[in-house]
Amino acid sequence: MSEHSTGNEDVEDNGERDSRGWYLIRTRDFGLLWWGQMISQIGEGLNKVALLWFVYTLTGSALKMTVVGLLQTVPPLLFGPMIGVFLDRLPKKIVMVWVDLIRTVMTFLIPALFALDLLSLEGLYVLIFLTSIVSTIFGPALVSAVPRLVRPTELVTANALIQGTNNIGLLLGPAIGGVLIAMMGVENVLYVNSATFLVSALCLIPMRFHETLKIGKEAGNISASVFDDLKVGFRFVFGTHSTVFLLVIISALYNLGVSAFVFILPVYAKEFLQVGPVQLGWLWSGLGVGMLAVSTWLAWRHQGDLHSRLRLIVRGMTVGGLAVCSLSLLETPLVAAAVIVVVGGSTAVMNPVVWALLQEATPEHLMGRVLTMFSTGSMAAAMAGMTGFGWITDAVGPAQSFIGLGLVLLLTAAVAIRFMRQAVMAQRVAA
Repeated sequence: MSEHSTGNEDVEDNGERDSRGWYLIRTRDFGLLWWGQMISQIGEGLNKVALLWFVYTLTGSALKMTVVGLLQTVPPLLFGPMIGVFLDRLPKKIVMVWVDLIRTVMTFLIPALFALDLLSLEGLYVLIFLTSIVSTIFGPALVSAVPRLVRPTELVTANALIQGTNNIGLLLGPAIGGVLIAMMGVENVLYVNSATFLVSALCLIPMRFHETLKIGKEAGNISASVFDDLKVGFRFVFGTHSTVFLLVIISALYNLGVSAFVFILPVYAKEFLQVGPVQLGWLWSGLGVGMLAVSTWLAWRHQGDLHSRLRLIVRGMTVGGLAVCSLSLLETPLVAAAVIVVVGGSTAVMNPVVWALLQEATPEHLMGRVLTMFSTGSMAAAMAGMTGFGWITDAVGPAQSFIGLGLVLLLTAAVAIRFMRQAVMAQRVAA
């Protein structure tokens, strides 16, 4: 198989299918990846409910339950760039299979040790922390693998389909998890969660794609240490490639606003809309419905050139920013829910397009480092957003916070416009 082969040659090659369509799911290799992700993302949704419920049942403490979120957030910040160095040296398929197998064992150990009365709170935290470290590897490996499975004209479509599995997991996983906890107990739901990772690994094993590994070589220079390889990655992101750096800024601004929105939503629902947990659930579902609808639309849409893809980001962030600002004026739950659907849809255009641009701009042997640095920056911005806008919400109220969040999304659109103009100028110079 040639270096640029996608493994999808069995699919009819016509112009309409080259750049869009659910037909990718019917291809052997991308289809295996997609189905594995679908199952494991539903499992992740189960985990969000079951693990927090399990910890609260075990400890009776809301504070100790929130430690779970901290343990799941810290590893990407601490280890992300270093993980990227090793990810560039290893075959992505093997990495993803082993990550899923390790997550299978780690998740299985929690209810198994509890059943044997061998699970302490400290031991539980260690298992959660180790699982989070391993899970940090999977996302960049997955995004790195996508260009090896599809044609360049199919990247946005493929990324939208992958994002769709996450949206479906967010919609179905918690609901299924709640029902299963009531039917079979939280420990057995964790066993089911463990099995979803195993299914994902079994889907990945027969998957075929070609990749070129360059261990210790960057642009003709021998890198003798991990630190040297890390420096090469930093130089590519922050020095030699302005496109990637602008994408990092755009994504950081996006995560600064969107992550805080999710955490402020319950306060907005209770204090501003005067509704209870059931209505809050519907509001959250509206956000997921909007994201899934736009992910589906992107999967069908023609990918277009660089300019048209950047226009998608500009329009999405502009509509999203204005919609979030408008929530500060709304007091009717039904109208607010409709606007939240718009927020979910408008913000869902970001990741598939940005991933595609990164995949196109980054050499294969640097993909792991670039994606982990990208994820680390996004995670840091998300934590800053949650902390900063959480404080603003407590100090002045959710309505003012939503205005601030809307302005952040509008600023994201402004940076994307700058990027678009720079790209147009570069194309003119090249011509």
